[in-house]
Amino acid sequence: DVVETQEHYKSRWRSIWIMYLTMFLSSVGFSIVIMSVWPYLQKIDPTADASFLGWIIASYSIGQMVASPLFGLWSNYRPRREPLVVSTAISVAANCLYAYVHVPHSHNKYYMLTARALVGFGAGNVAVVRSYIAGATSLTERTSAMANTSACQAVGFILGPVFQTCFTLIGEEGITWKLVHLQLNMYTSPVLFGALLGVINIILIFAIFRDHRVDDMGRQCKSINFEGEESGVLDQDAEGNVDRVAVVAINFLFFVILFVFAVFETIATPLTMDMYSWTRKEAVFYNGIILSVVGIESVIVFLVVKTLSKKTGERAILHGGLLIVLVGFFILLPWGKKLPNIQWQEIKNNSIPRTISTEMLMPFWSLQAMQLPSNHTVEPVGCPVTQSWCLNTPMIYLAQYISSDILIGLGYPVCNVMSYTLYSKILGPKPQGVYMGWLTASGSGARILGPVFVSQIYTHLGPRWAFSLICGVVVVSLLLLEIVYKRLIAFSVRYGRMQE
Repeated sequence: DVVETQEHYKSRWRSIWIMYLTMFLSSVGFSIVIMSVWPYLQKIDPTADASFLGWIIASYSIGQMVASPLFGLWSNYRPRREPLVVSTAISVAANCLYAYVHVPHSHNKYYMLTARALVGFGAGNVAVVRSYIAGATSLTERTSAMANTSACQAVGFILGPVFQTCFTLIGEEGITWKLVHLQLNMYTSPVLFGALLGVINIILIFAIFRDHRVDDMGRQCKSINFEGEESGVLDQDAEGNVDRVAVVAINFLFFVILFVFAVFETIATPLTMDMYSWTRKEAVFYNGIILSVVGIESVIVFLVVKTLSKKTGERAILHGGLLIVLVGFFILLPWGKKLPNIQWQEIKNNSIPRTISTEMLMPFWSLQAMQLPSNHTVEPVGCPVTQSWCLNTPMIYLAQYISSDILIGLGYPVCNVMSYTLYSKILGPKPQGVYMGWLTASGSGARILGPVFVSQIYTHLGPRWAFSLICGVVVVSLLLLEIVYKRLIAFSVRYGRMQE
């Protein structure tokens, strides 16, 4: 056993902080342009419609889903600096491509689609980040480190739109640098800023990041990831098989957690427009405030859960988080007798009909970009008669909706952190890159399928069916958690090397 030196401890935590920054920048890369994608797309390519916008938004998650296992596999056999630098460089290049999608004379929308897919591909490095943190922390440090990682990711999602708002001061025209055909405006400045942050991240990875590894008890040990030590061997704690049942169970639970949250964030705007007769502008504004508060709530929960888990353990907190999410969606079920206001007037000549499924293919940030002018003097509001359930489904009261937002904003971050923490502990000292890649891919897949679920079930059958099915999925998850509860233990505990 190699006792960790003070110098190793400091270097290890400096490297972990670089991973926090990488996670933050990855989420900023997604959210920093999400509000301006639609108007920019219309400006560069008038042939693009809302359906294509849905594909552009989804391309990020698709790219990340494909890349995560690949970068994870790479990090298992080579120094982690390599996949981290390459993935970040891909994101930088993709952001630069996004800034130049106005240059081609045709097919501009496909260049934008490619740029966003490549940004998502570069974001596949979150699998490398989490696998590194799992290998560079002891069991006692793991929950706190994973919570900090998720908090950095959440802060990135929150601050991205804030950065975008600041760049709107430049305006649509901005400044043109003709020599290199660069337009510096409210659409391109955010991605160029993101590219600059990526370059800084690469410099910090080269200057500060070092591959470190400790075992579950915090003892320094060799790893194949150390540069120049590829022939090094893992410590004896790596002996033993991973509990594959527990691994599959956590992947399923994580998929469900991301799936229900994707449903939650995408349904916010259409639900409030239907139930409370809000205009597009009102729905975007009020939901932006509500979901921003939920985001801040989530960051606080990430920080609190670190302390709470030391007293109760990760499994109990995951169980409690799923129960809170279940109550949050159960509250959303229509219970009263009052029906929502019916929108009898059909929306015509509008670029994005209220009933189109792709309106629900996007998280709430992208909906903020869809404030399209209507050809009507007065925008029709209420629950559209084209959705037949509007005629017989009771409305969901505003108090129900806000209460649900608070509960889901409490339960989701709890489940998110505990899933990653339990997963990394179950895997133990073995290289976790591929496993973390699959977990990240399952989350990306959930973010793609969640909005599709909303677009079909909510639009055609209404909120009662949509939220009942979500409740059913969460109940199944709780039952699965009960079945595998005793198996969700750390690798070292399972093989008797540590006490739980």
